[in-house]
Formats: sequence, C-alpha cells, structure tokens
Amino acid sequence: MDETRDLDTYLYDRESRPRLEHAPRAERSRKLGRDVVVPALDGRPLAGTLFESPGSRRVTLVAGATGVKRGYYARFAAFLASQGSTTLTFDYRGIGGSRDGHPAESSAAMHEWGELDIAGAAAWAESALDVPRVSVVTHSVGGQLLGLVDRPERIERVVMIGSQSGEVWLWPSLARWRMAALMYGMIPGVTRAVGYLPGALGIGEDLPPGVALEWARWCRTPGYLVADGGDERRRAYARLDADVLAFGFDDDPYAPPAAVDALVAFYPNANVTRRQVSRAEARVGHFGFFRERFASSLWREAAAFLQAKAG
Repeated sequence: MDETRDLDTYLYDRESRPRLEHAPRAERSRKLGRDVVVPALDGRPLAGTLFESPGSRRVTLVAGATGVKRGYYARFAAFLASQGSTTLTFDYRGIGGSRDGHPAESSAAMHEWGELDIAGAAAWAESALDVPRVSVVTHSVGGQLLGLVDRPERIERVVMIGSQSGEVWLWPSLARWRMAALMYGMIPGVTRAVGYLPGALGIGEDLPPGVALEWARWCRTPGYLVADGGDERRRAYARLDADVLAFGFDDDPYAPPAAVDALVAFYPNANVTRRQVSRAEARVGHFGFFRERFASSLWREAAAFLQAKAG
C-alpha cells in the first residue's frame, strides 16, 4: 500500500473511501482498535474507536480536523497505544460515523464539537477507563475548540498539530484574499443555496449548515471564535493551564505561523512550547503529520511529550 497516496486519496477522493476504510484481510488482522459508542455531554452517541494499551493509566484523545473522519488518525492512534497510551479517536456530530441522516437535516453547530463532543469524549474516558485526567492531540480545528471544554482541569497535556486561529487576515498576501473569498463568499453562499456544505468542494466530509456557517462567521471575525464569544469565552479559554506542544509547519498553507501563534495566545495560562518545523527538516503540510513515515521522528516527539511528567 502506498500510504502517502492513500491518505491523500482518503481526504480528496470520496469514491475511494470505502476501499480504504475496508482494508485487505491481512491489514485488518493487525488492527488494534475496537469500535465504541461515546456519549456526548448531551447524550448524543458519537462513533469512536479505542486503541488500547493494556495496563496503561495514560489516555489520549484525538480531536480531529474539520471534515476529517476518525479513520484518518488510526495509524497514529495505534502508535500512541504501542507507546503506552490508550487512545480514543471519534467523529464529531454530523460527520462520519456520527452522521445521522442527510447533513442538510442536521442541527449540529461547530461550537458543539467542543462544548459537547470533545468534552463528552473526555468525560467518557474518565469514567469508562477509570483515569483522573486525559491528554489530547488536536488537529486543526480540534485545538481551536479545546477551550470550550467544560472542565479543562481534566486535560493534562496537549499536542496541537497545525491548529490555528481561522481569522482570515492572519494569512499572508494572496492567500489572505483566497481565504476571504471562501469565508465571505463561497462557504456561506453554497451552504445557503444547497442547505449544507458539500465535501466534494475539497473540505473532506459534508458539513451540516450550522457547522459551515458558524465556521465562516468565526473566520470573518477579528479574534476568531474567542472574540465571537465575548468576555465569557475569553475567560473560558484562560482556564486551560495544561502543558501544550504546538506544532506548525512552514509548508502548511492552512496554518501559517501567524495563525498558529494567534491560537496559542487564546490560552494565556497554558504552558506552551511552540515548535515550527521548517521545510528543510520535513515536508509535512497540513495533513502529513499523520503519515507513518514520521513514526520515528515527529510521532516519537509527540509521544515523548505526552508521556513526560509535569514538573
């Protein structure tokens, strides 16, 4: 299997996903994860996969990117389990295995992915796996939403992968205007016209209208989702005091350094280690971190950070 090609195909060639999600028998036999149902805080069932590390008292959640199903993170989650951390991946409401009906009929909103889904996954892990705290690996929007979790004290350590503020004016030069065209024009326009945001436009999974429109509004707002929520939301983000390793990548067009820096500034009381990976060190982009070719380098760096004791 050409792992790099298949991961890109998974994101952008929707017709190929059934083949990639139903791997050959030899590969299925190596699967470490087992499917579970994770209740969100409002009781809504979310599709999850648990990658167990027998005897371990460490648990890590993977809070994924917008429109990306949990299967994309399976190999990375299995790696973390092999390094001693039971790991849970899950689909946000309205996405992948947590999709219930046509996306146009979904009432899901993006803030619920943080307030109800990430928070629910953390609460489930505490109860079902009998641990006092969890760590979180976030990809893109996952890091944006972490401040919405109701009990941030349950989060011990965080690794952010390409997580950024989505404020359009943080992008450089021409990319800024492309982002503005998306968030002022295409995303709200298409969503209102057809009733949801089709994944075929290049954003992965279909997005429910409430998710797409809230996302676009945040991106048009100076200060992004934190400013959109006012002082109450600023105080909520200030409650997170976990150790954070925030990765950015010079070749990532979706998360320029200024946007990554703006996001970590939303968490003024977190102990942030900022890590910017140059093109000379590795070609990673926005999605490449989760390719197995980084197992001996970036994956090990992330796992070592998650395993380190506070001190």
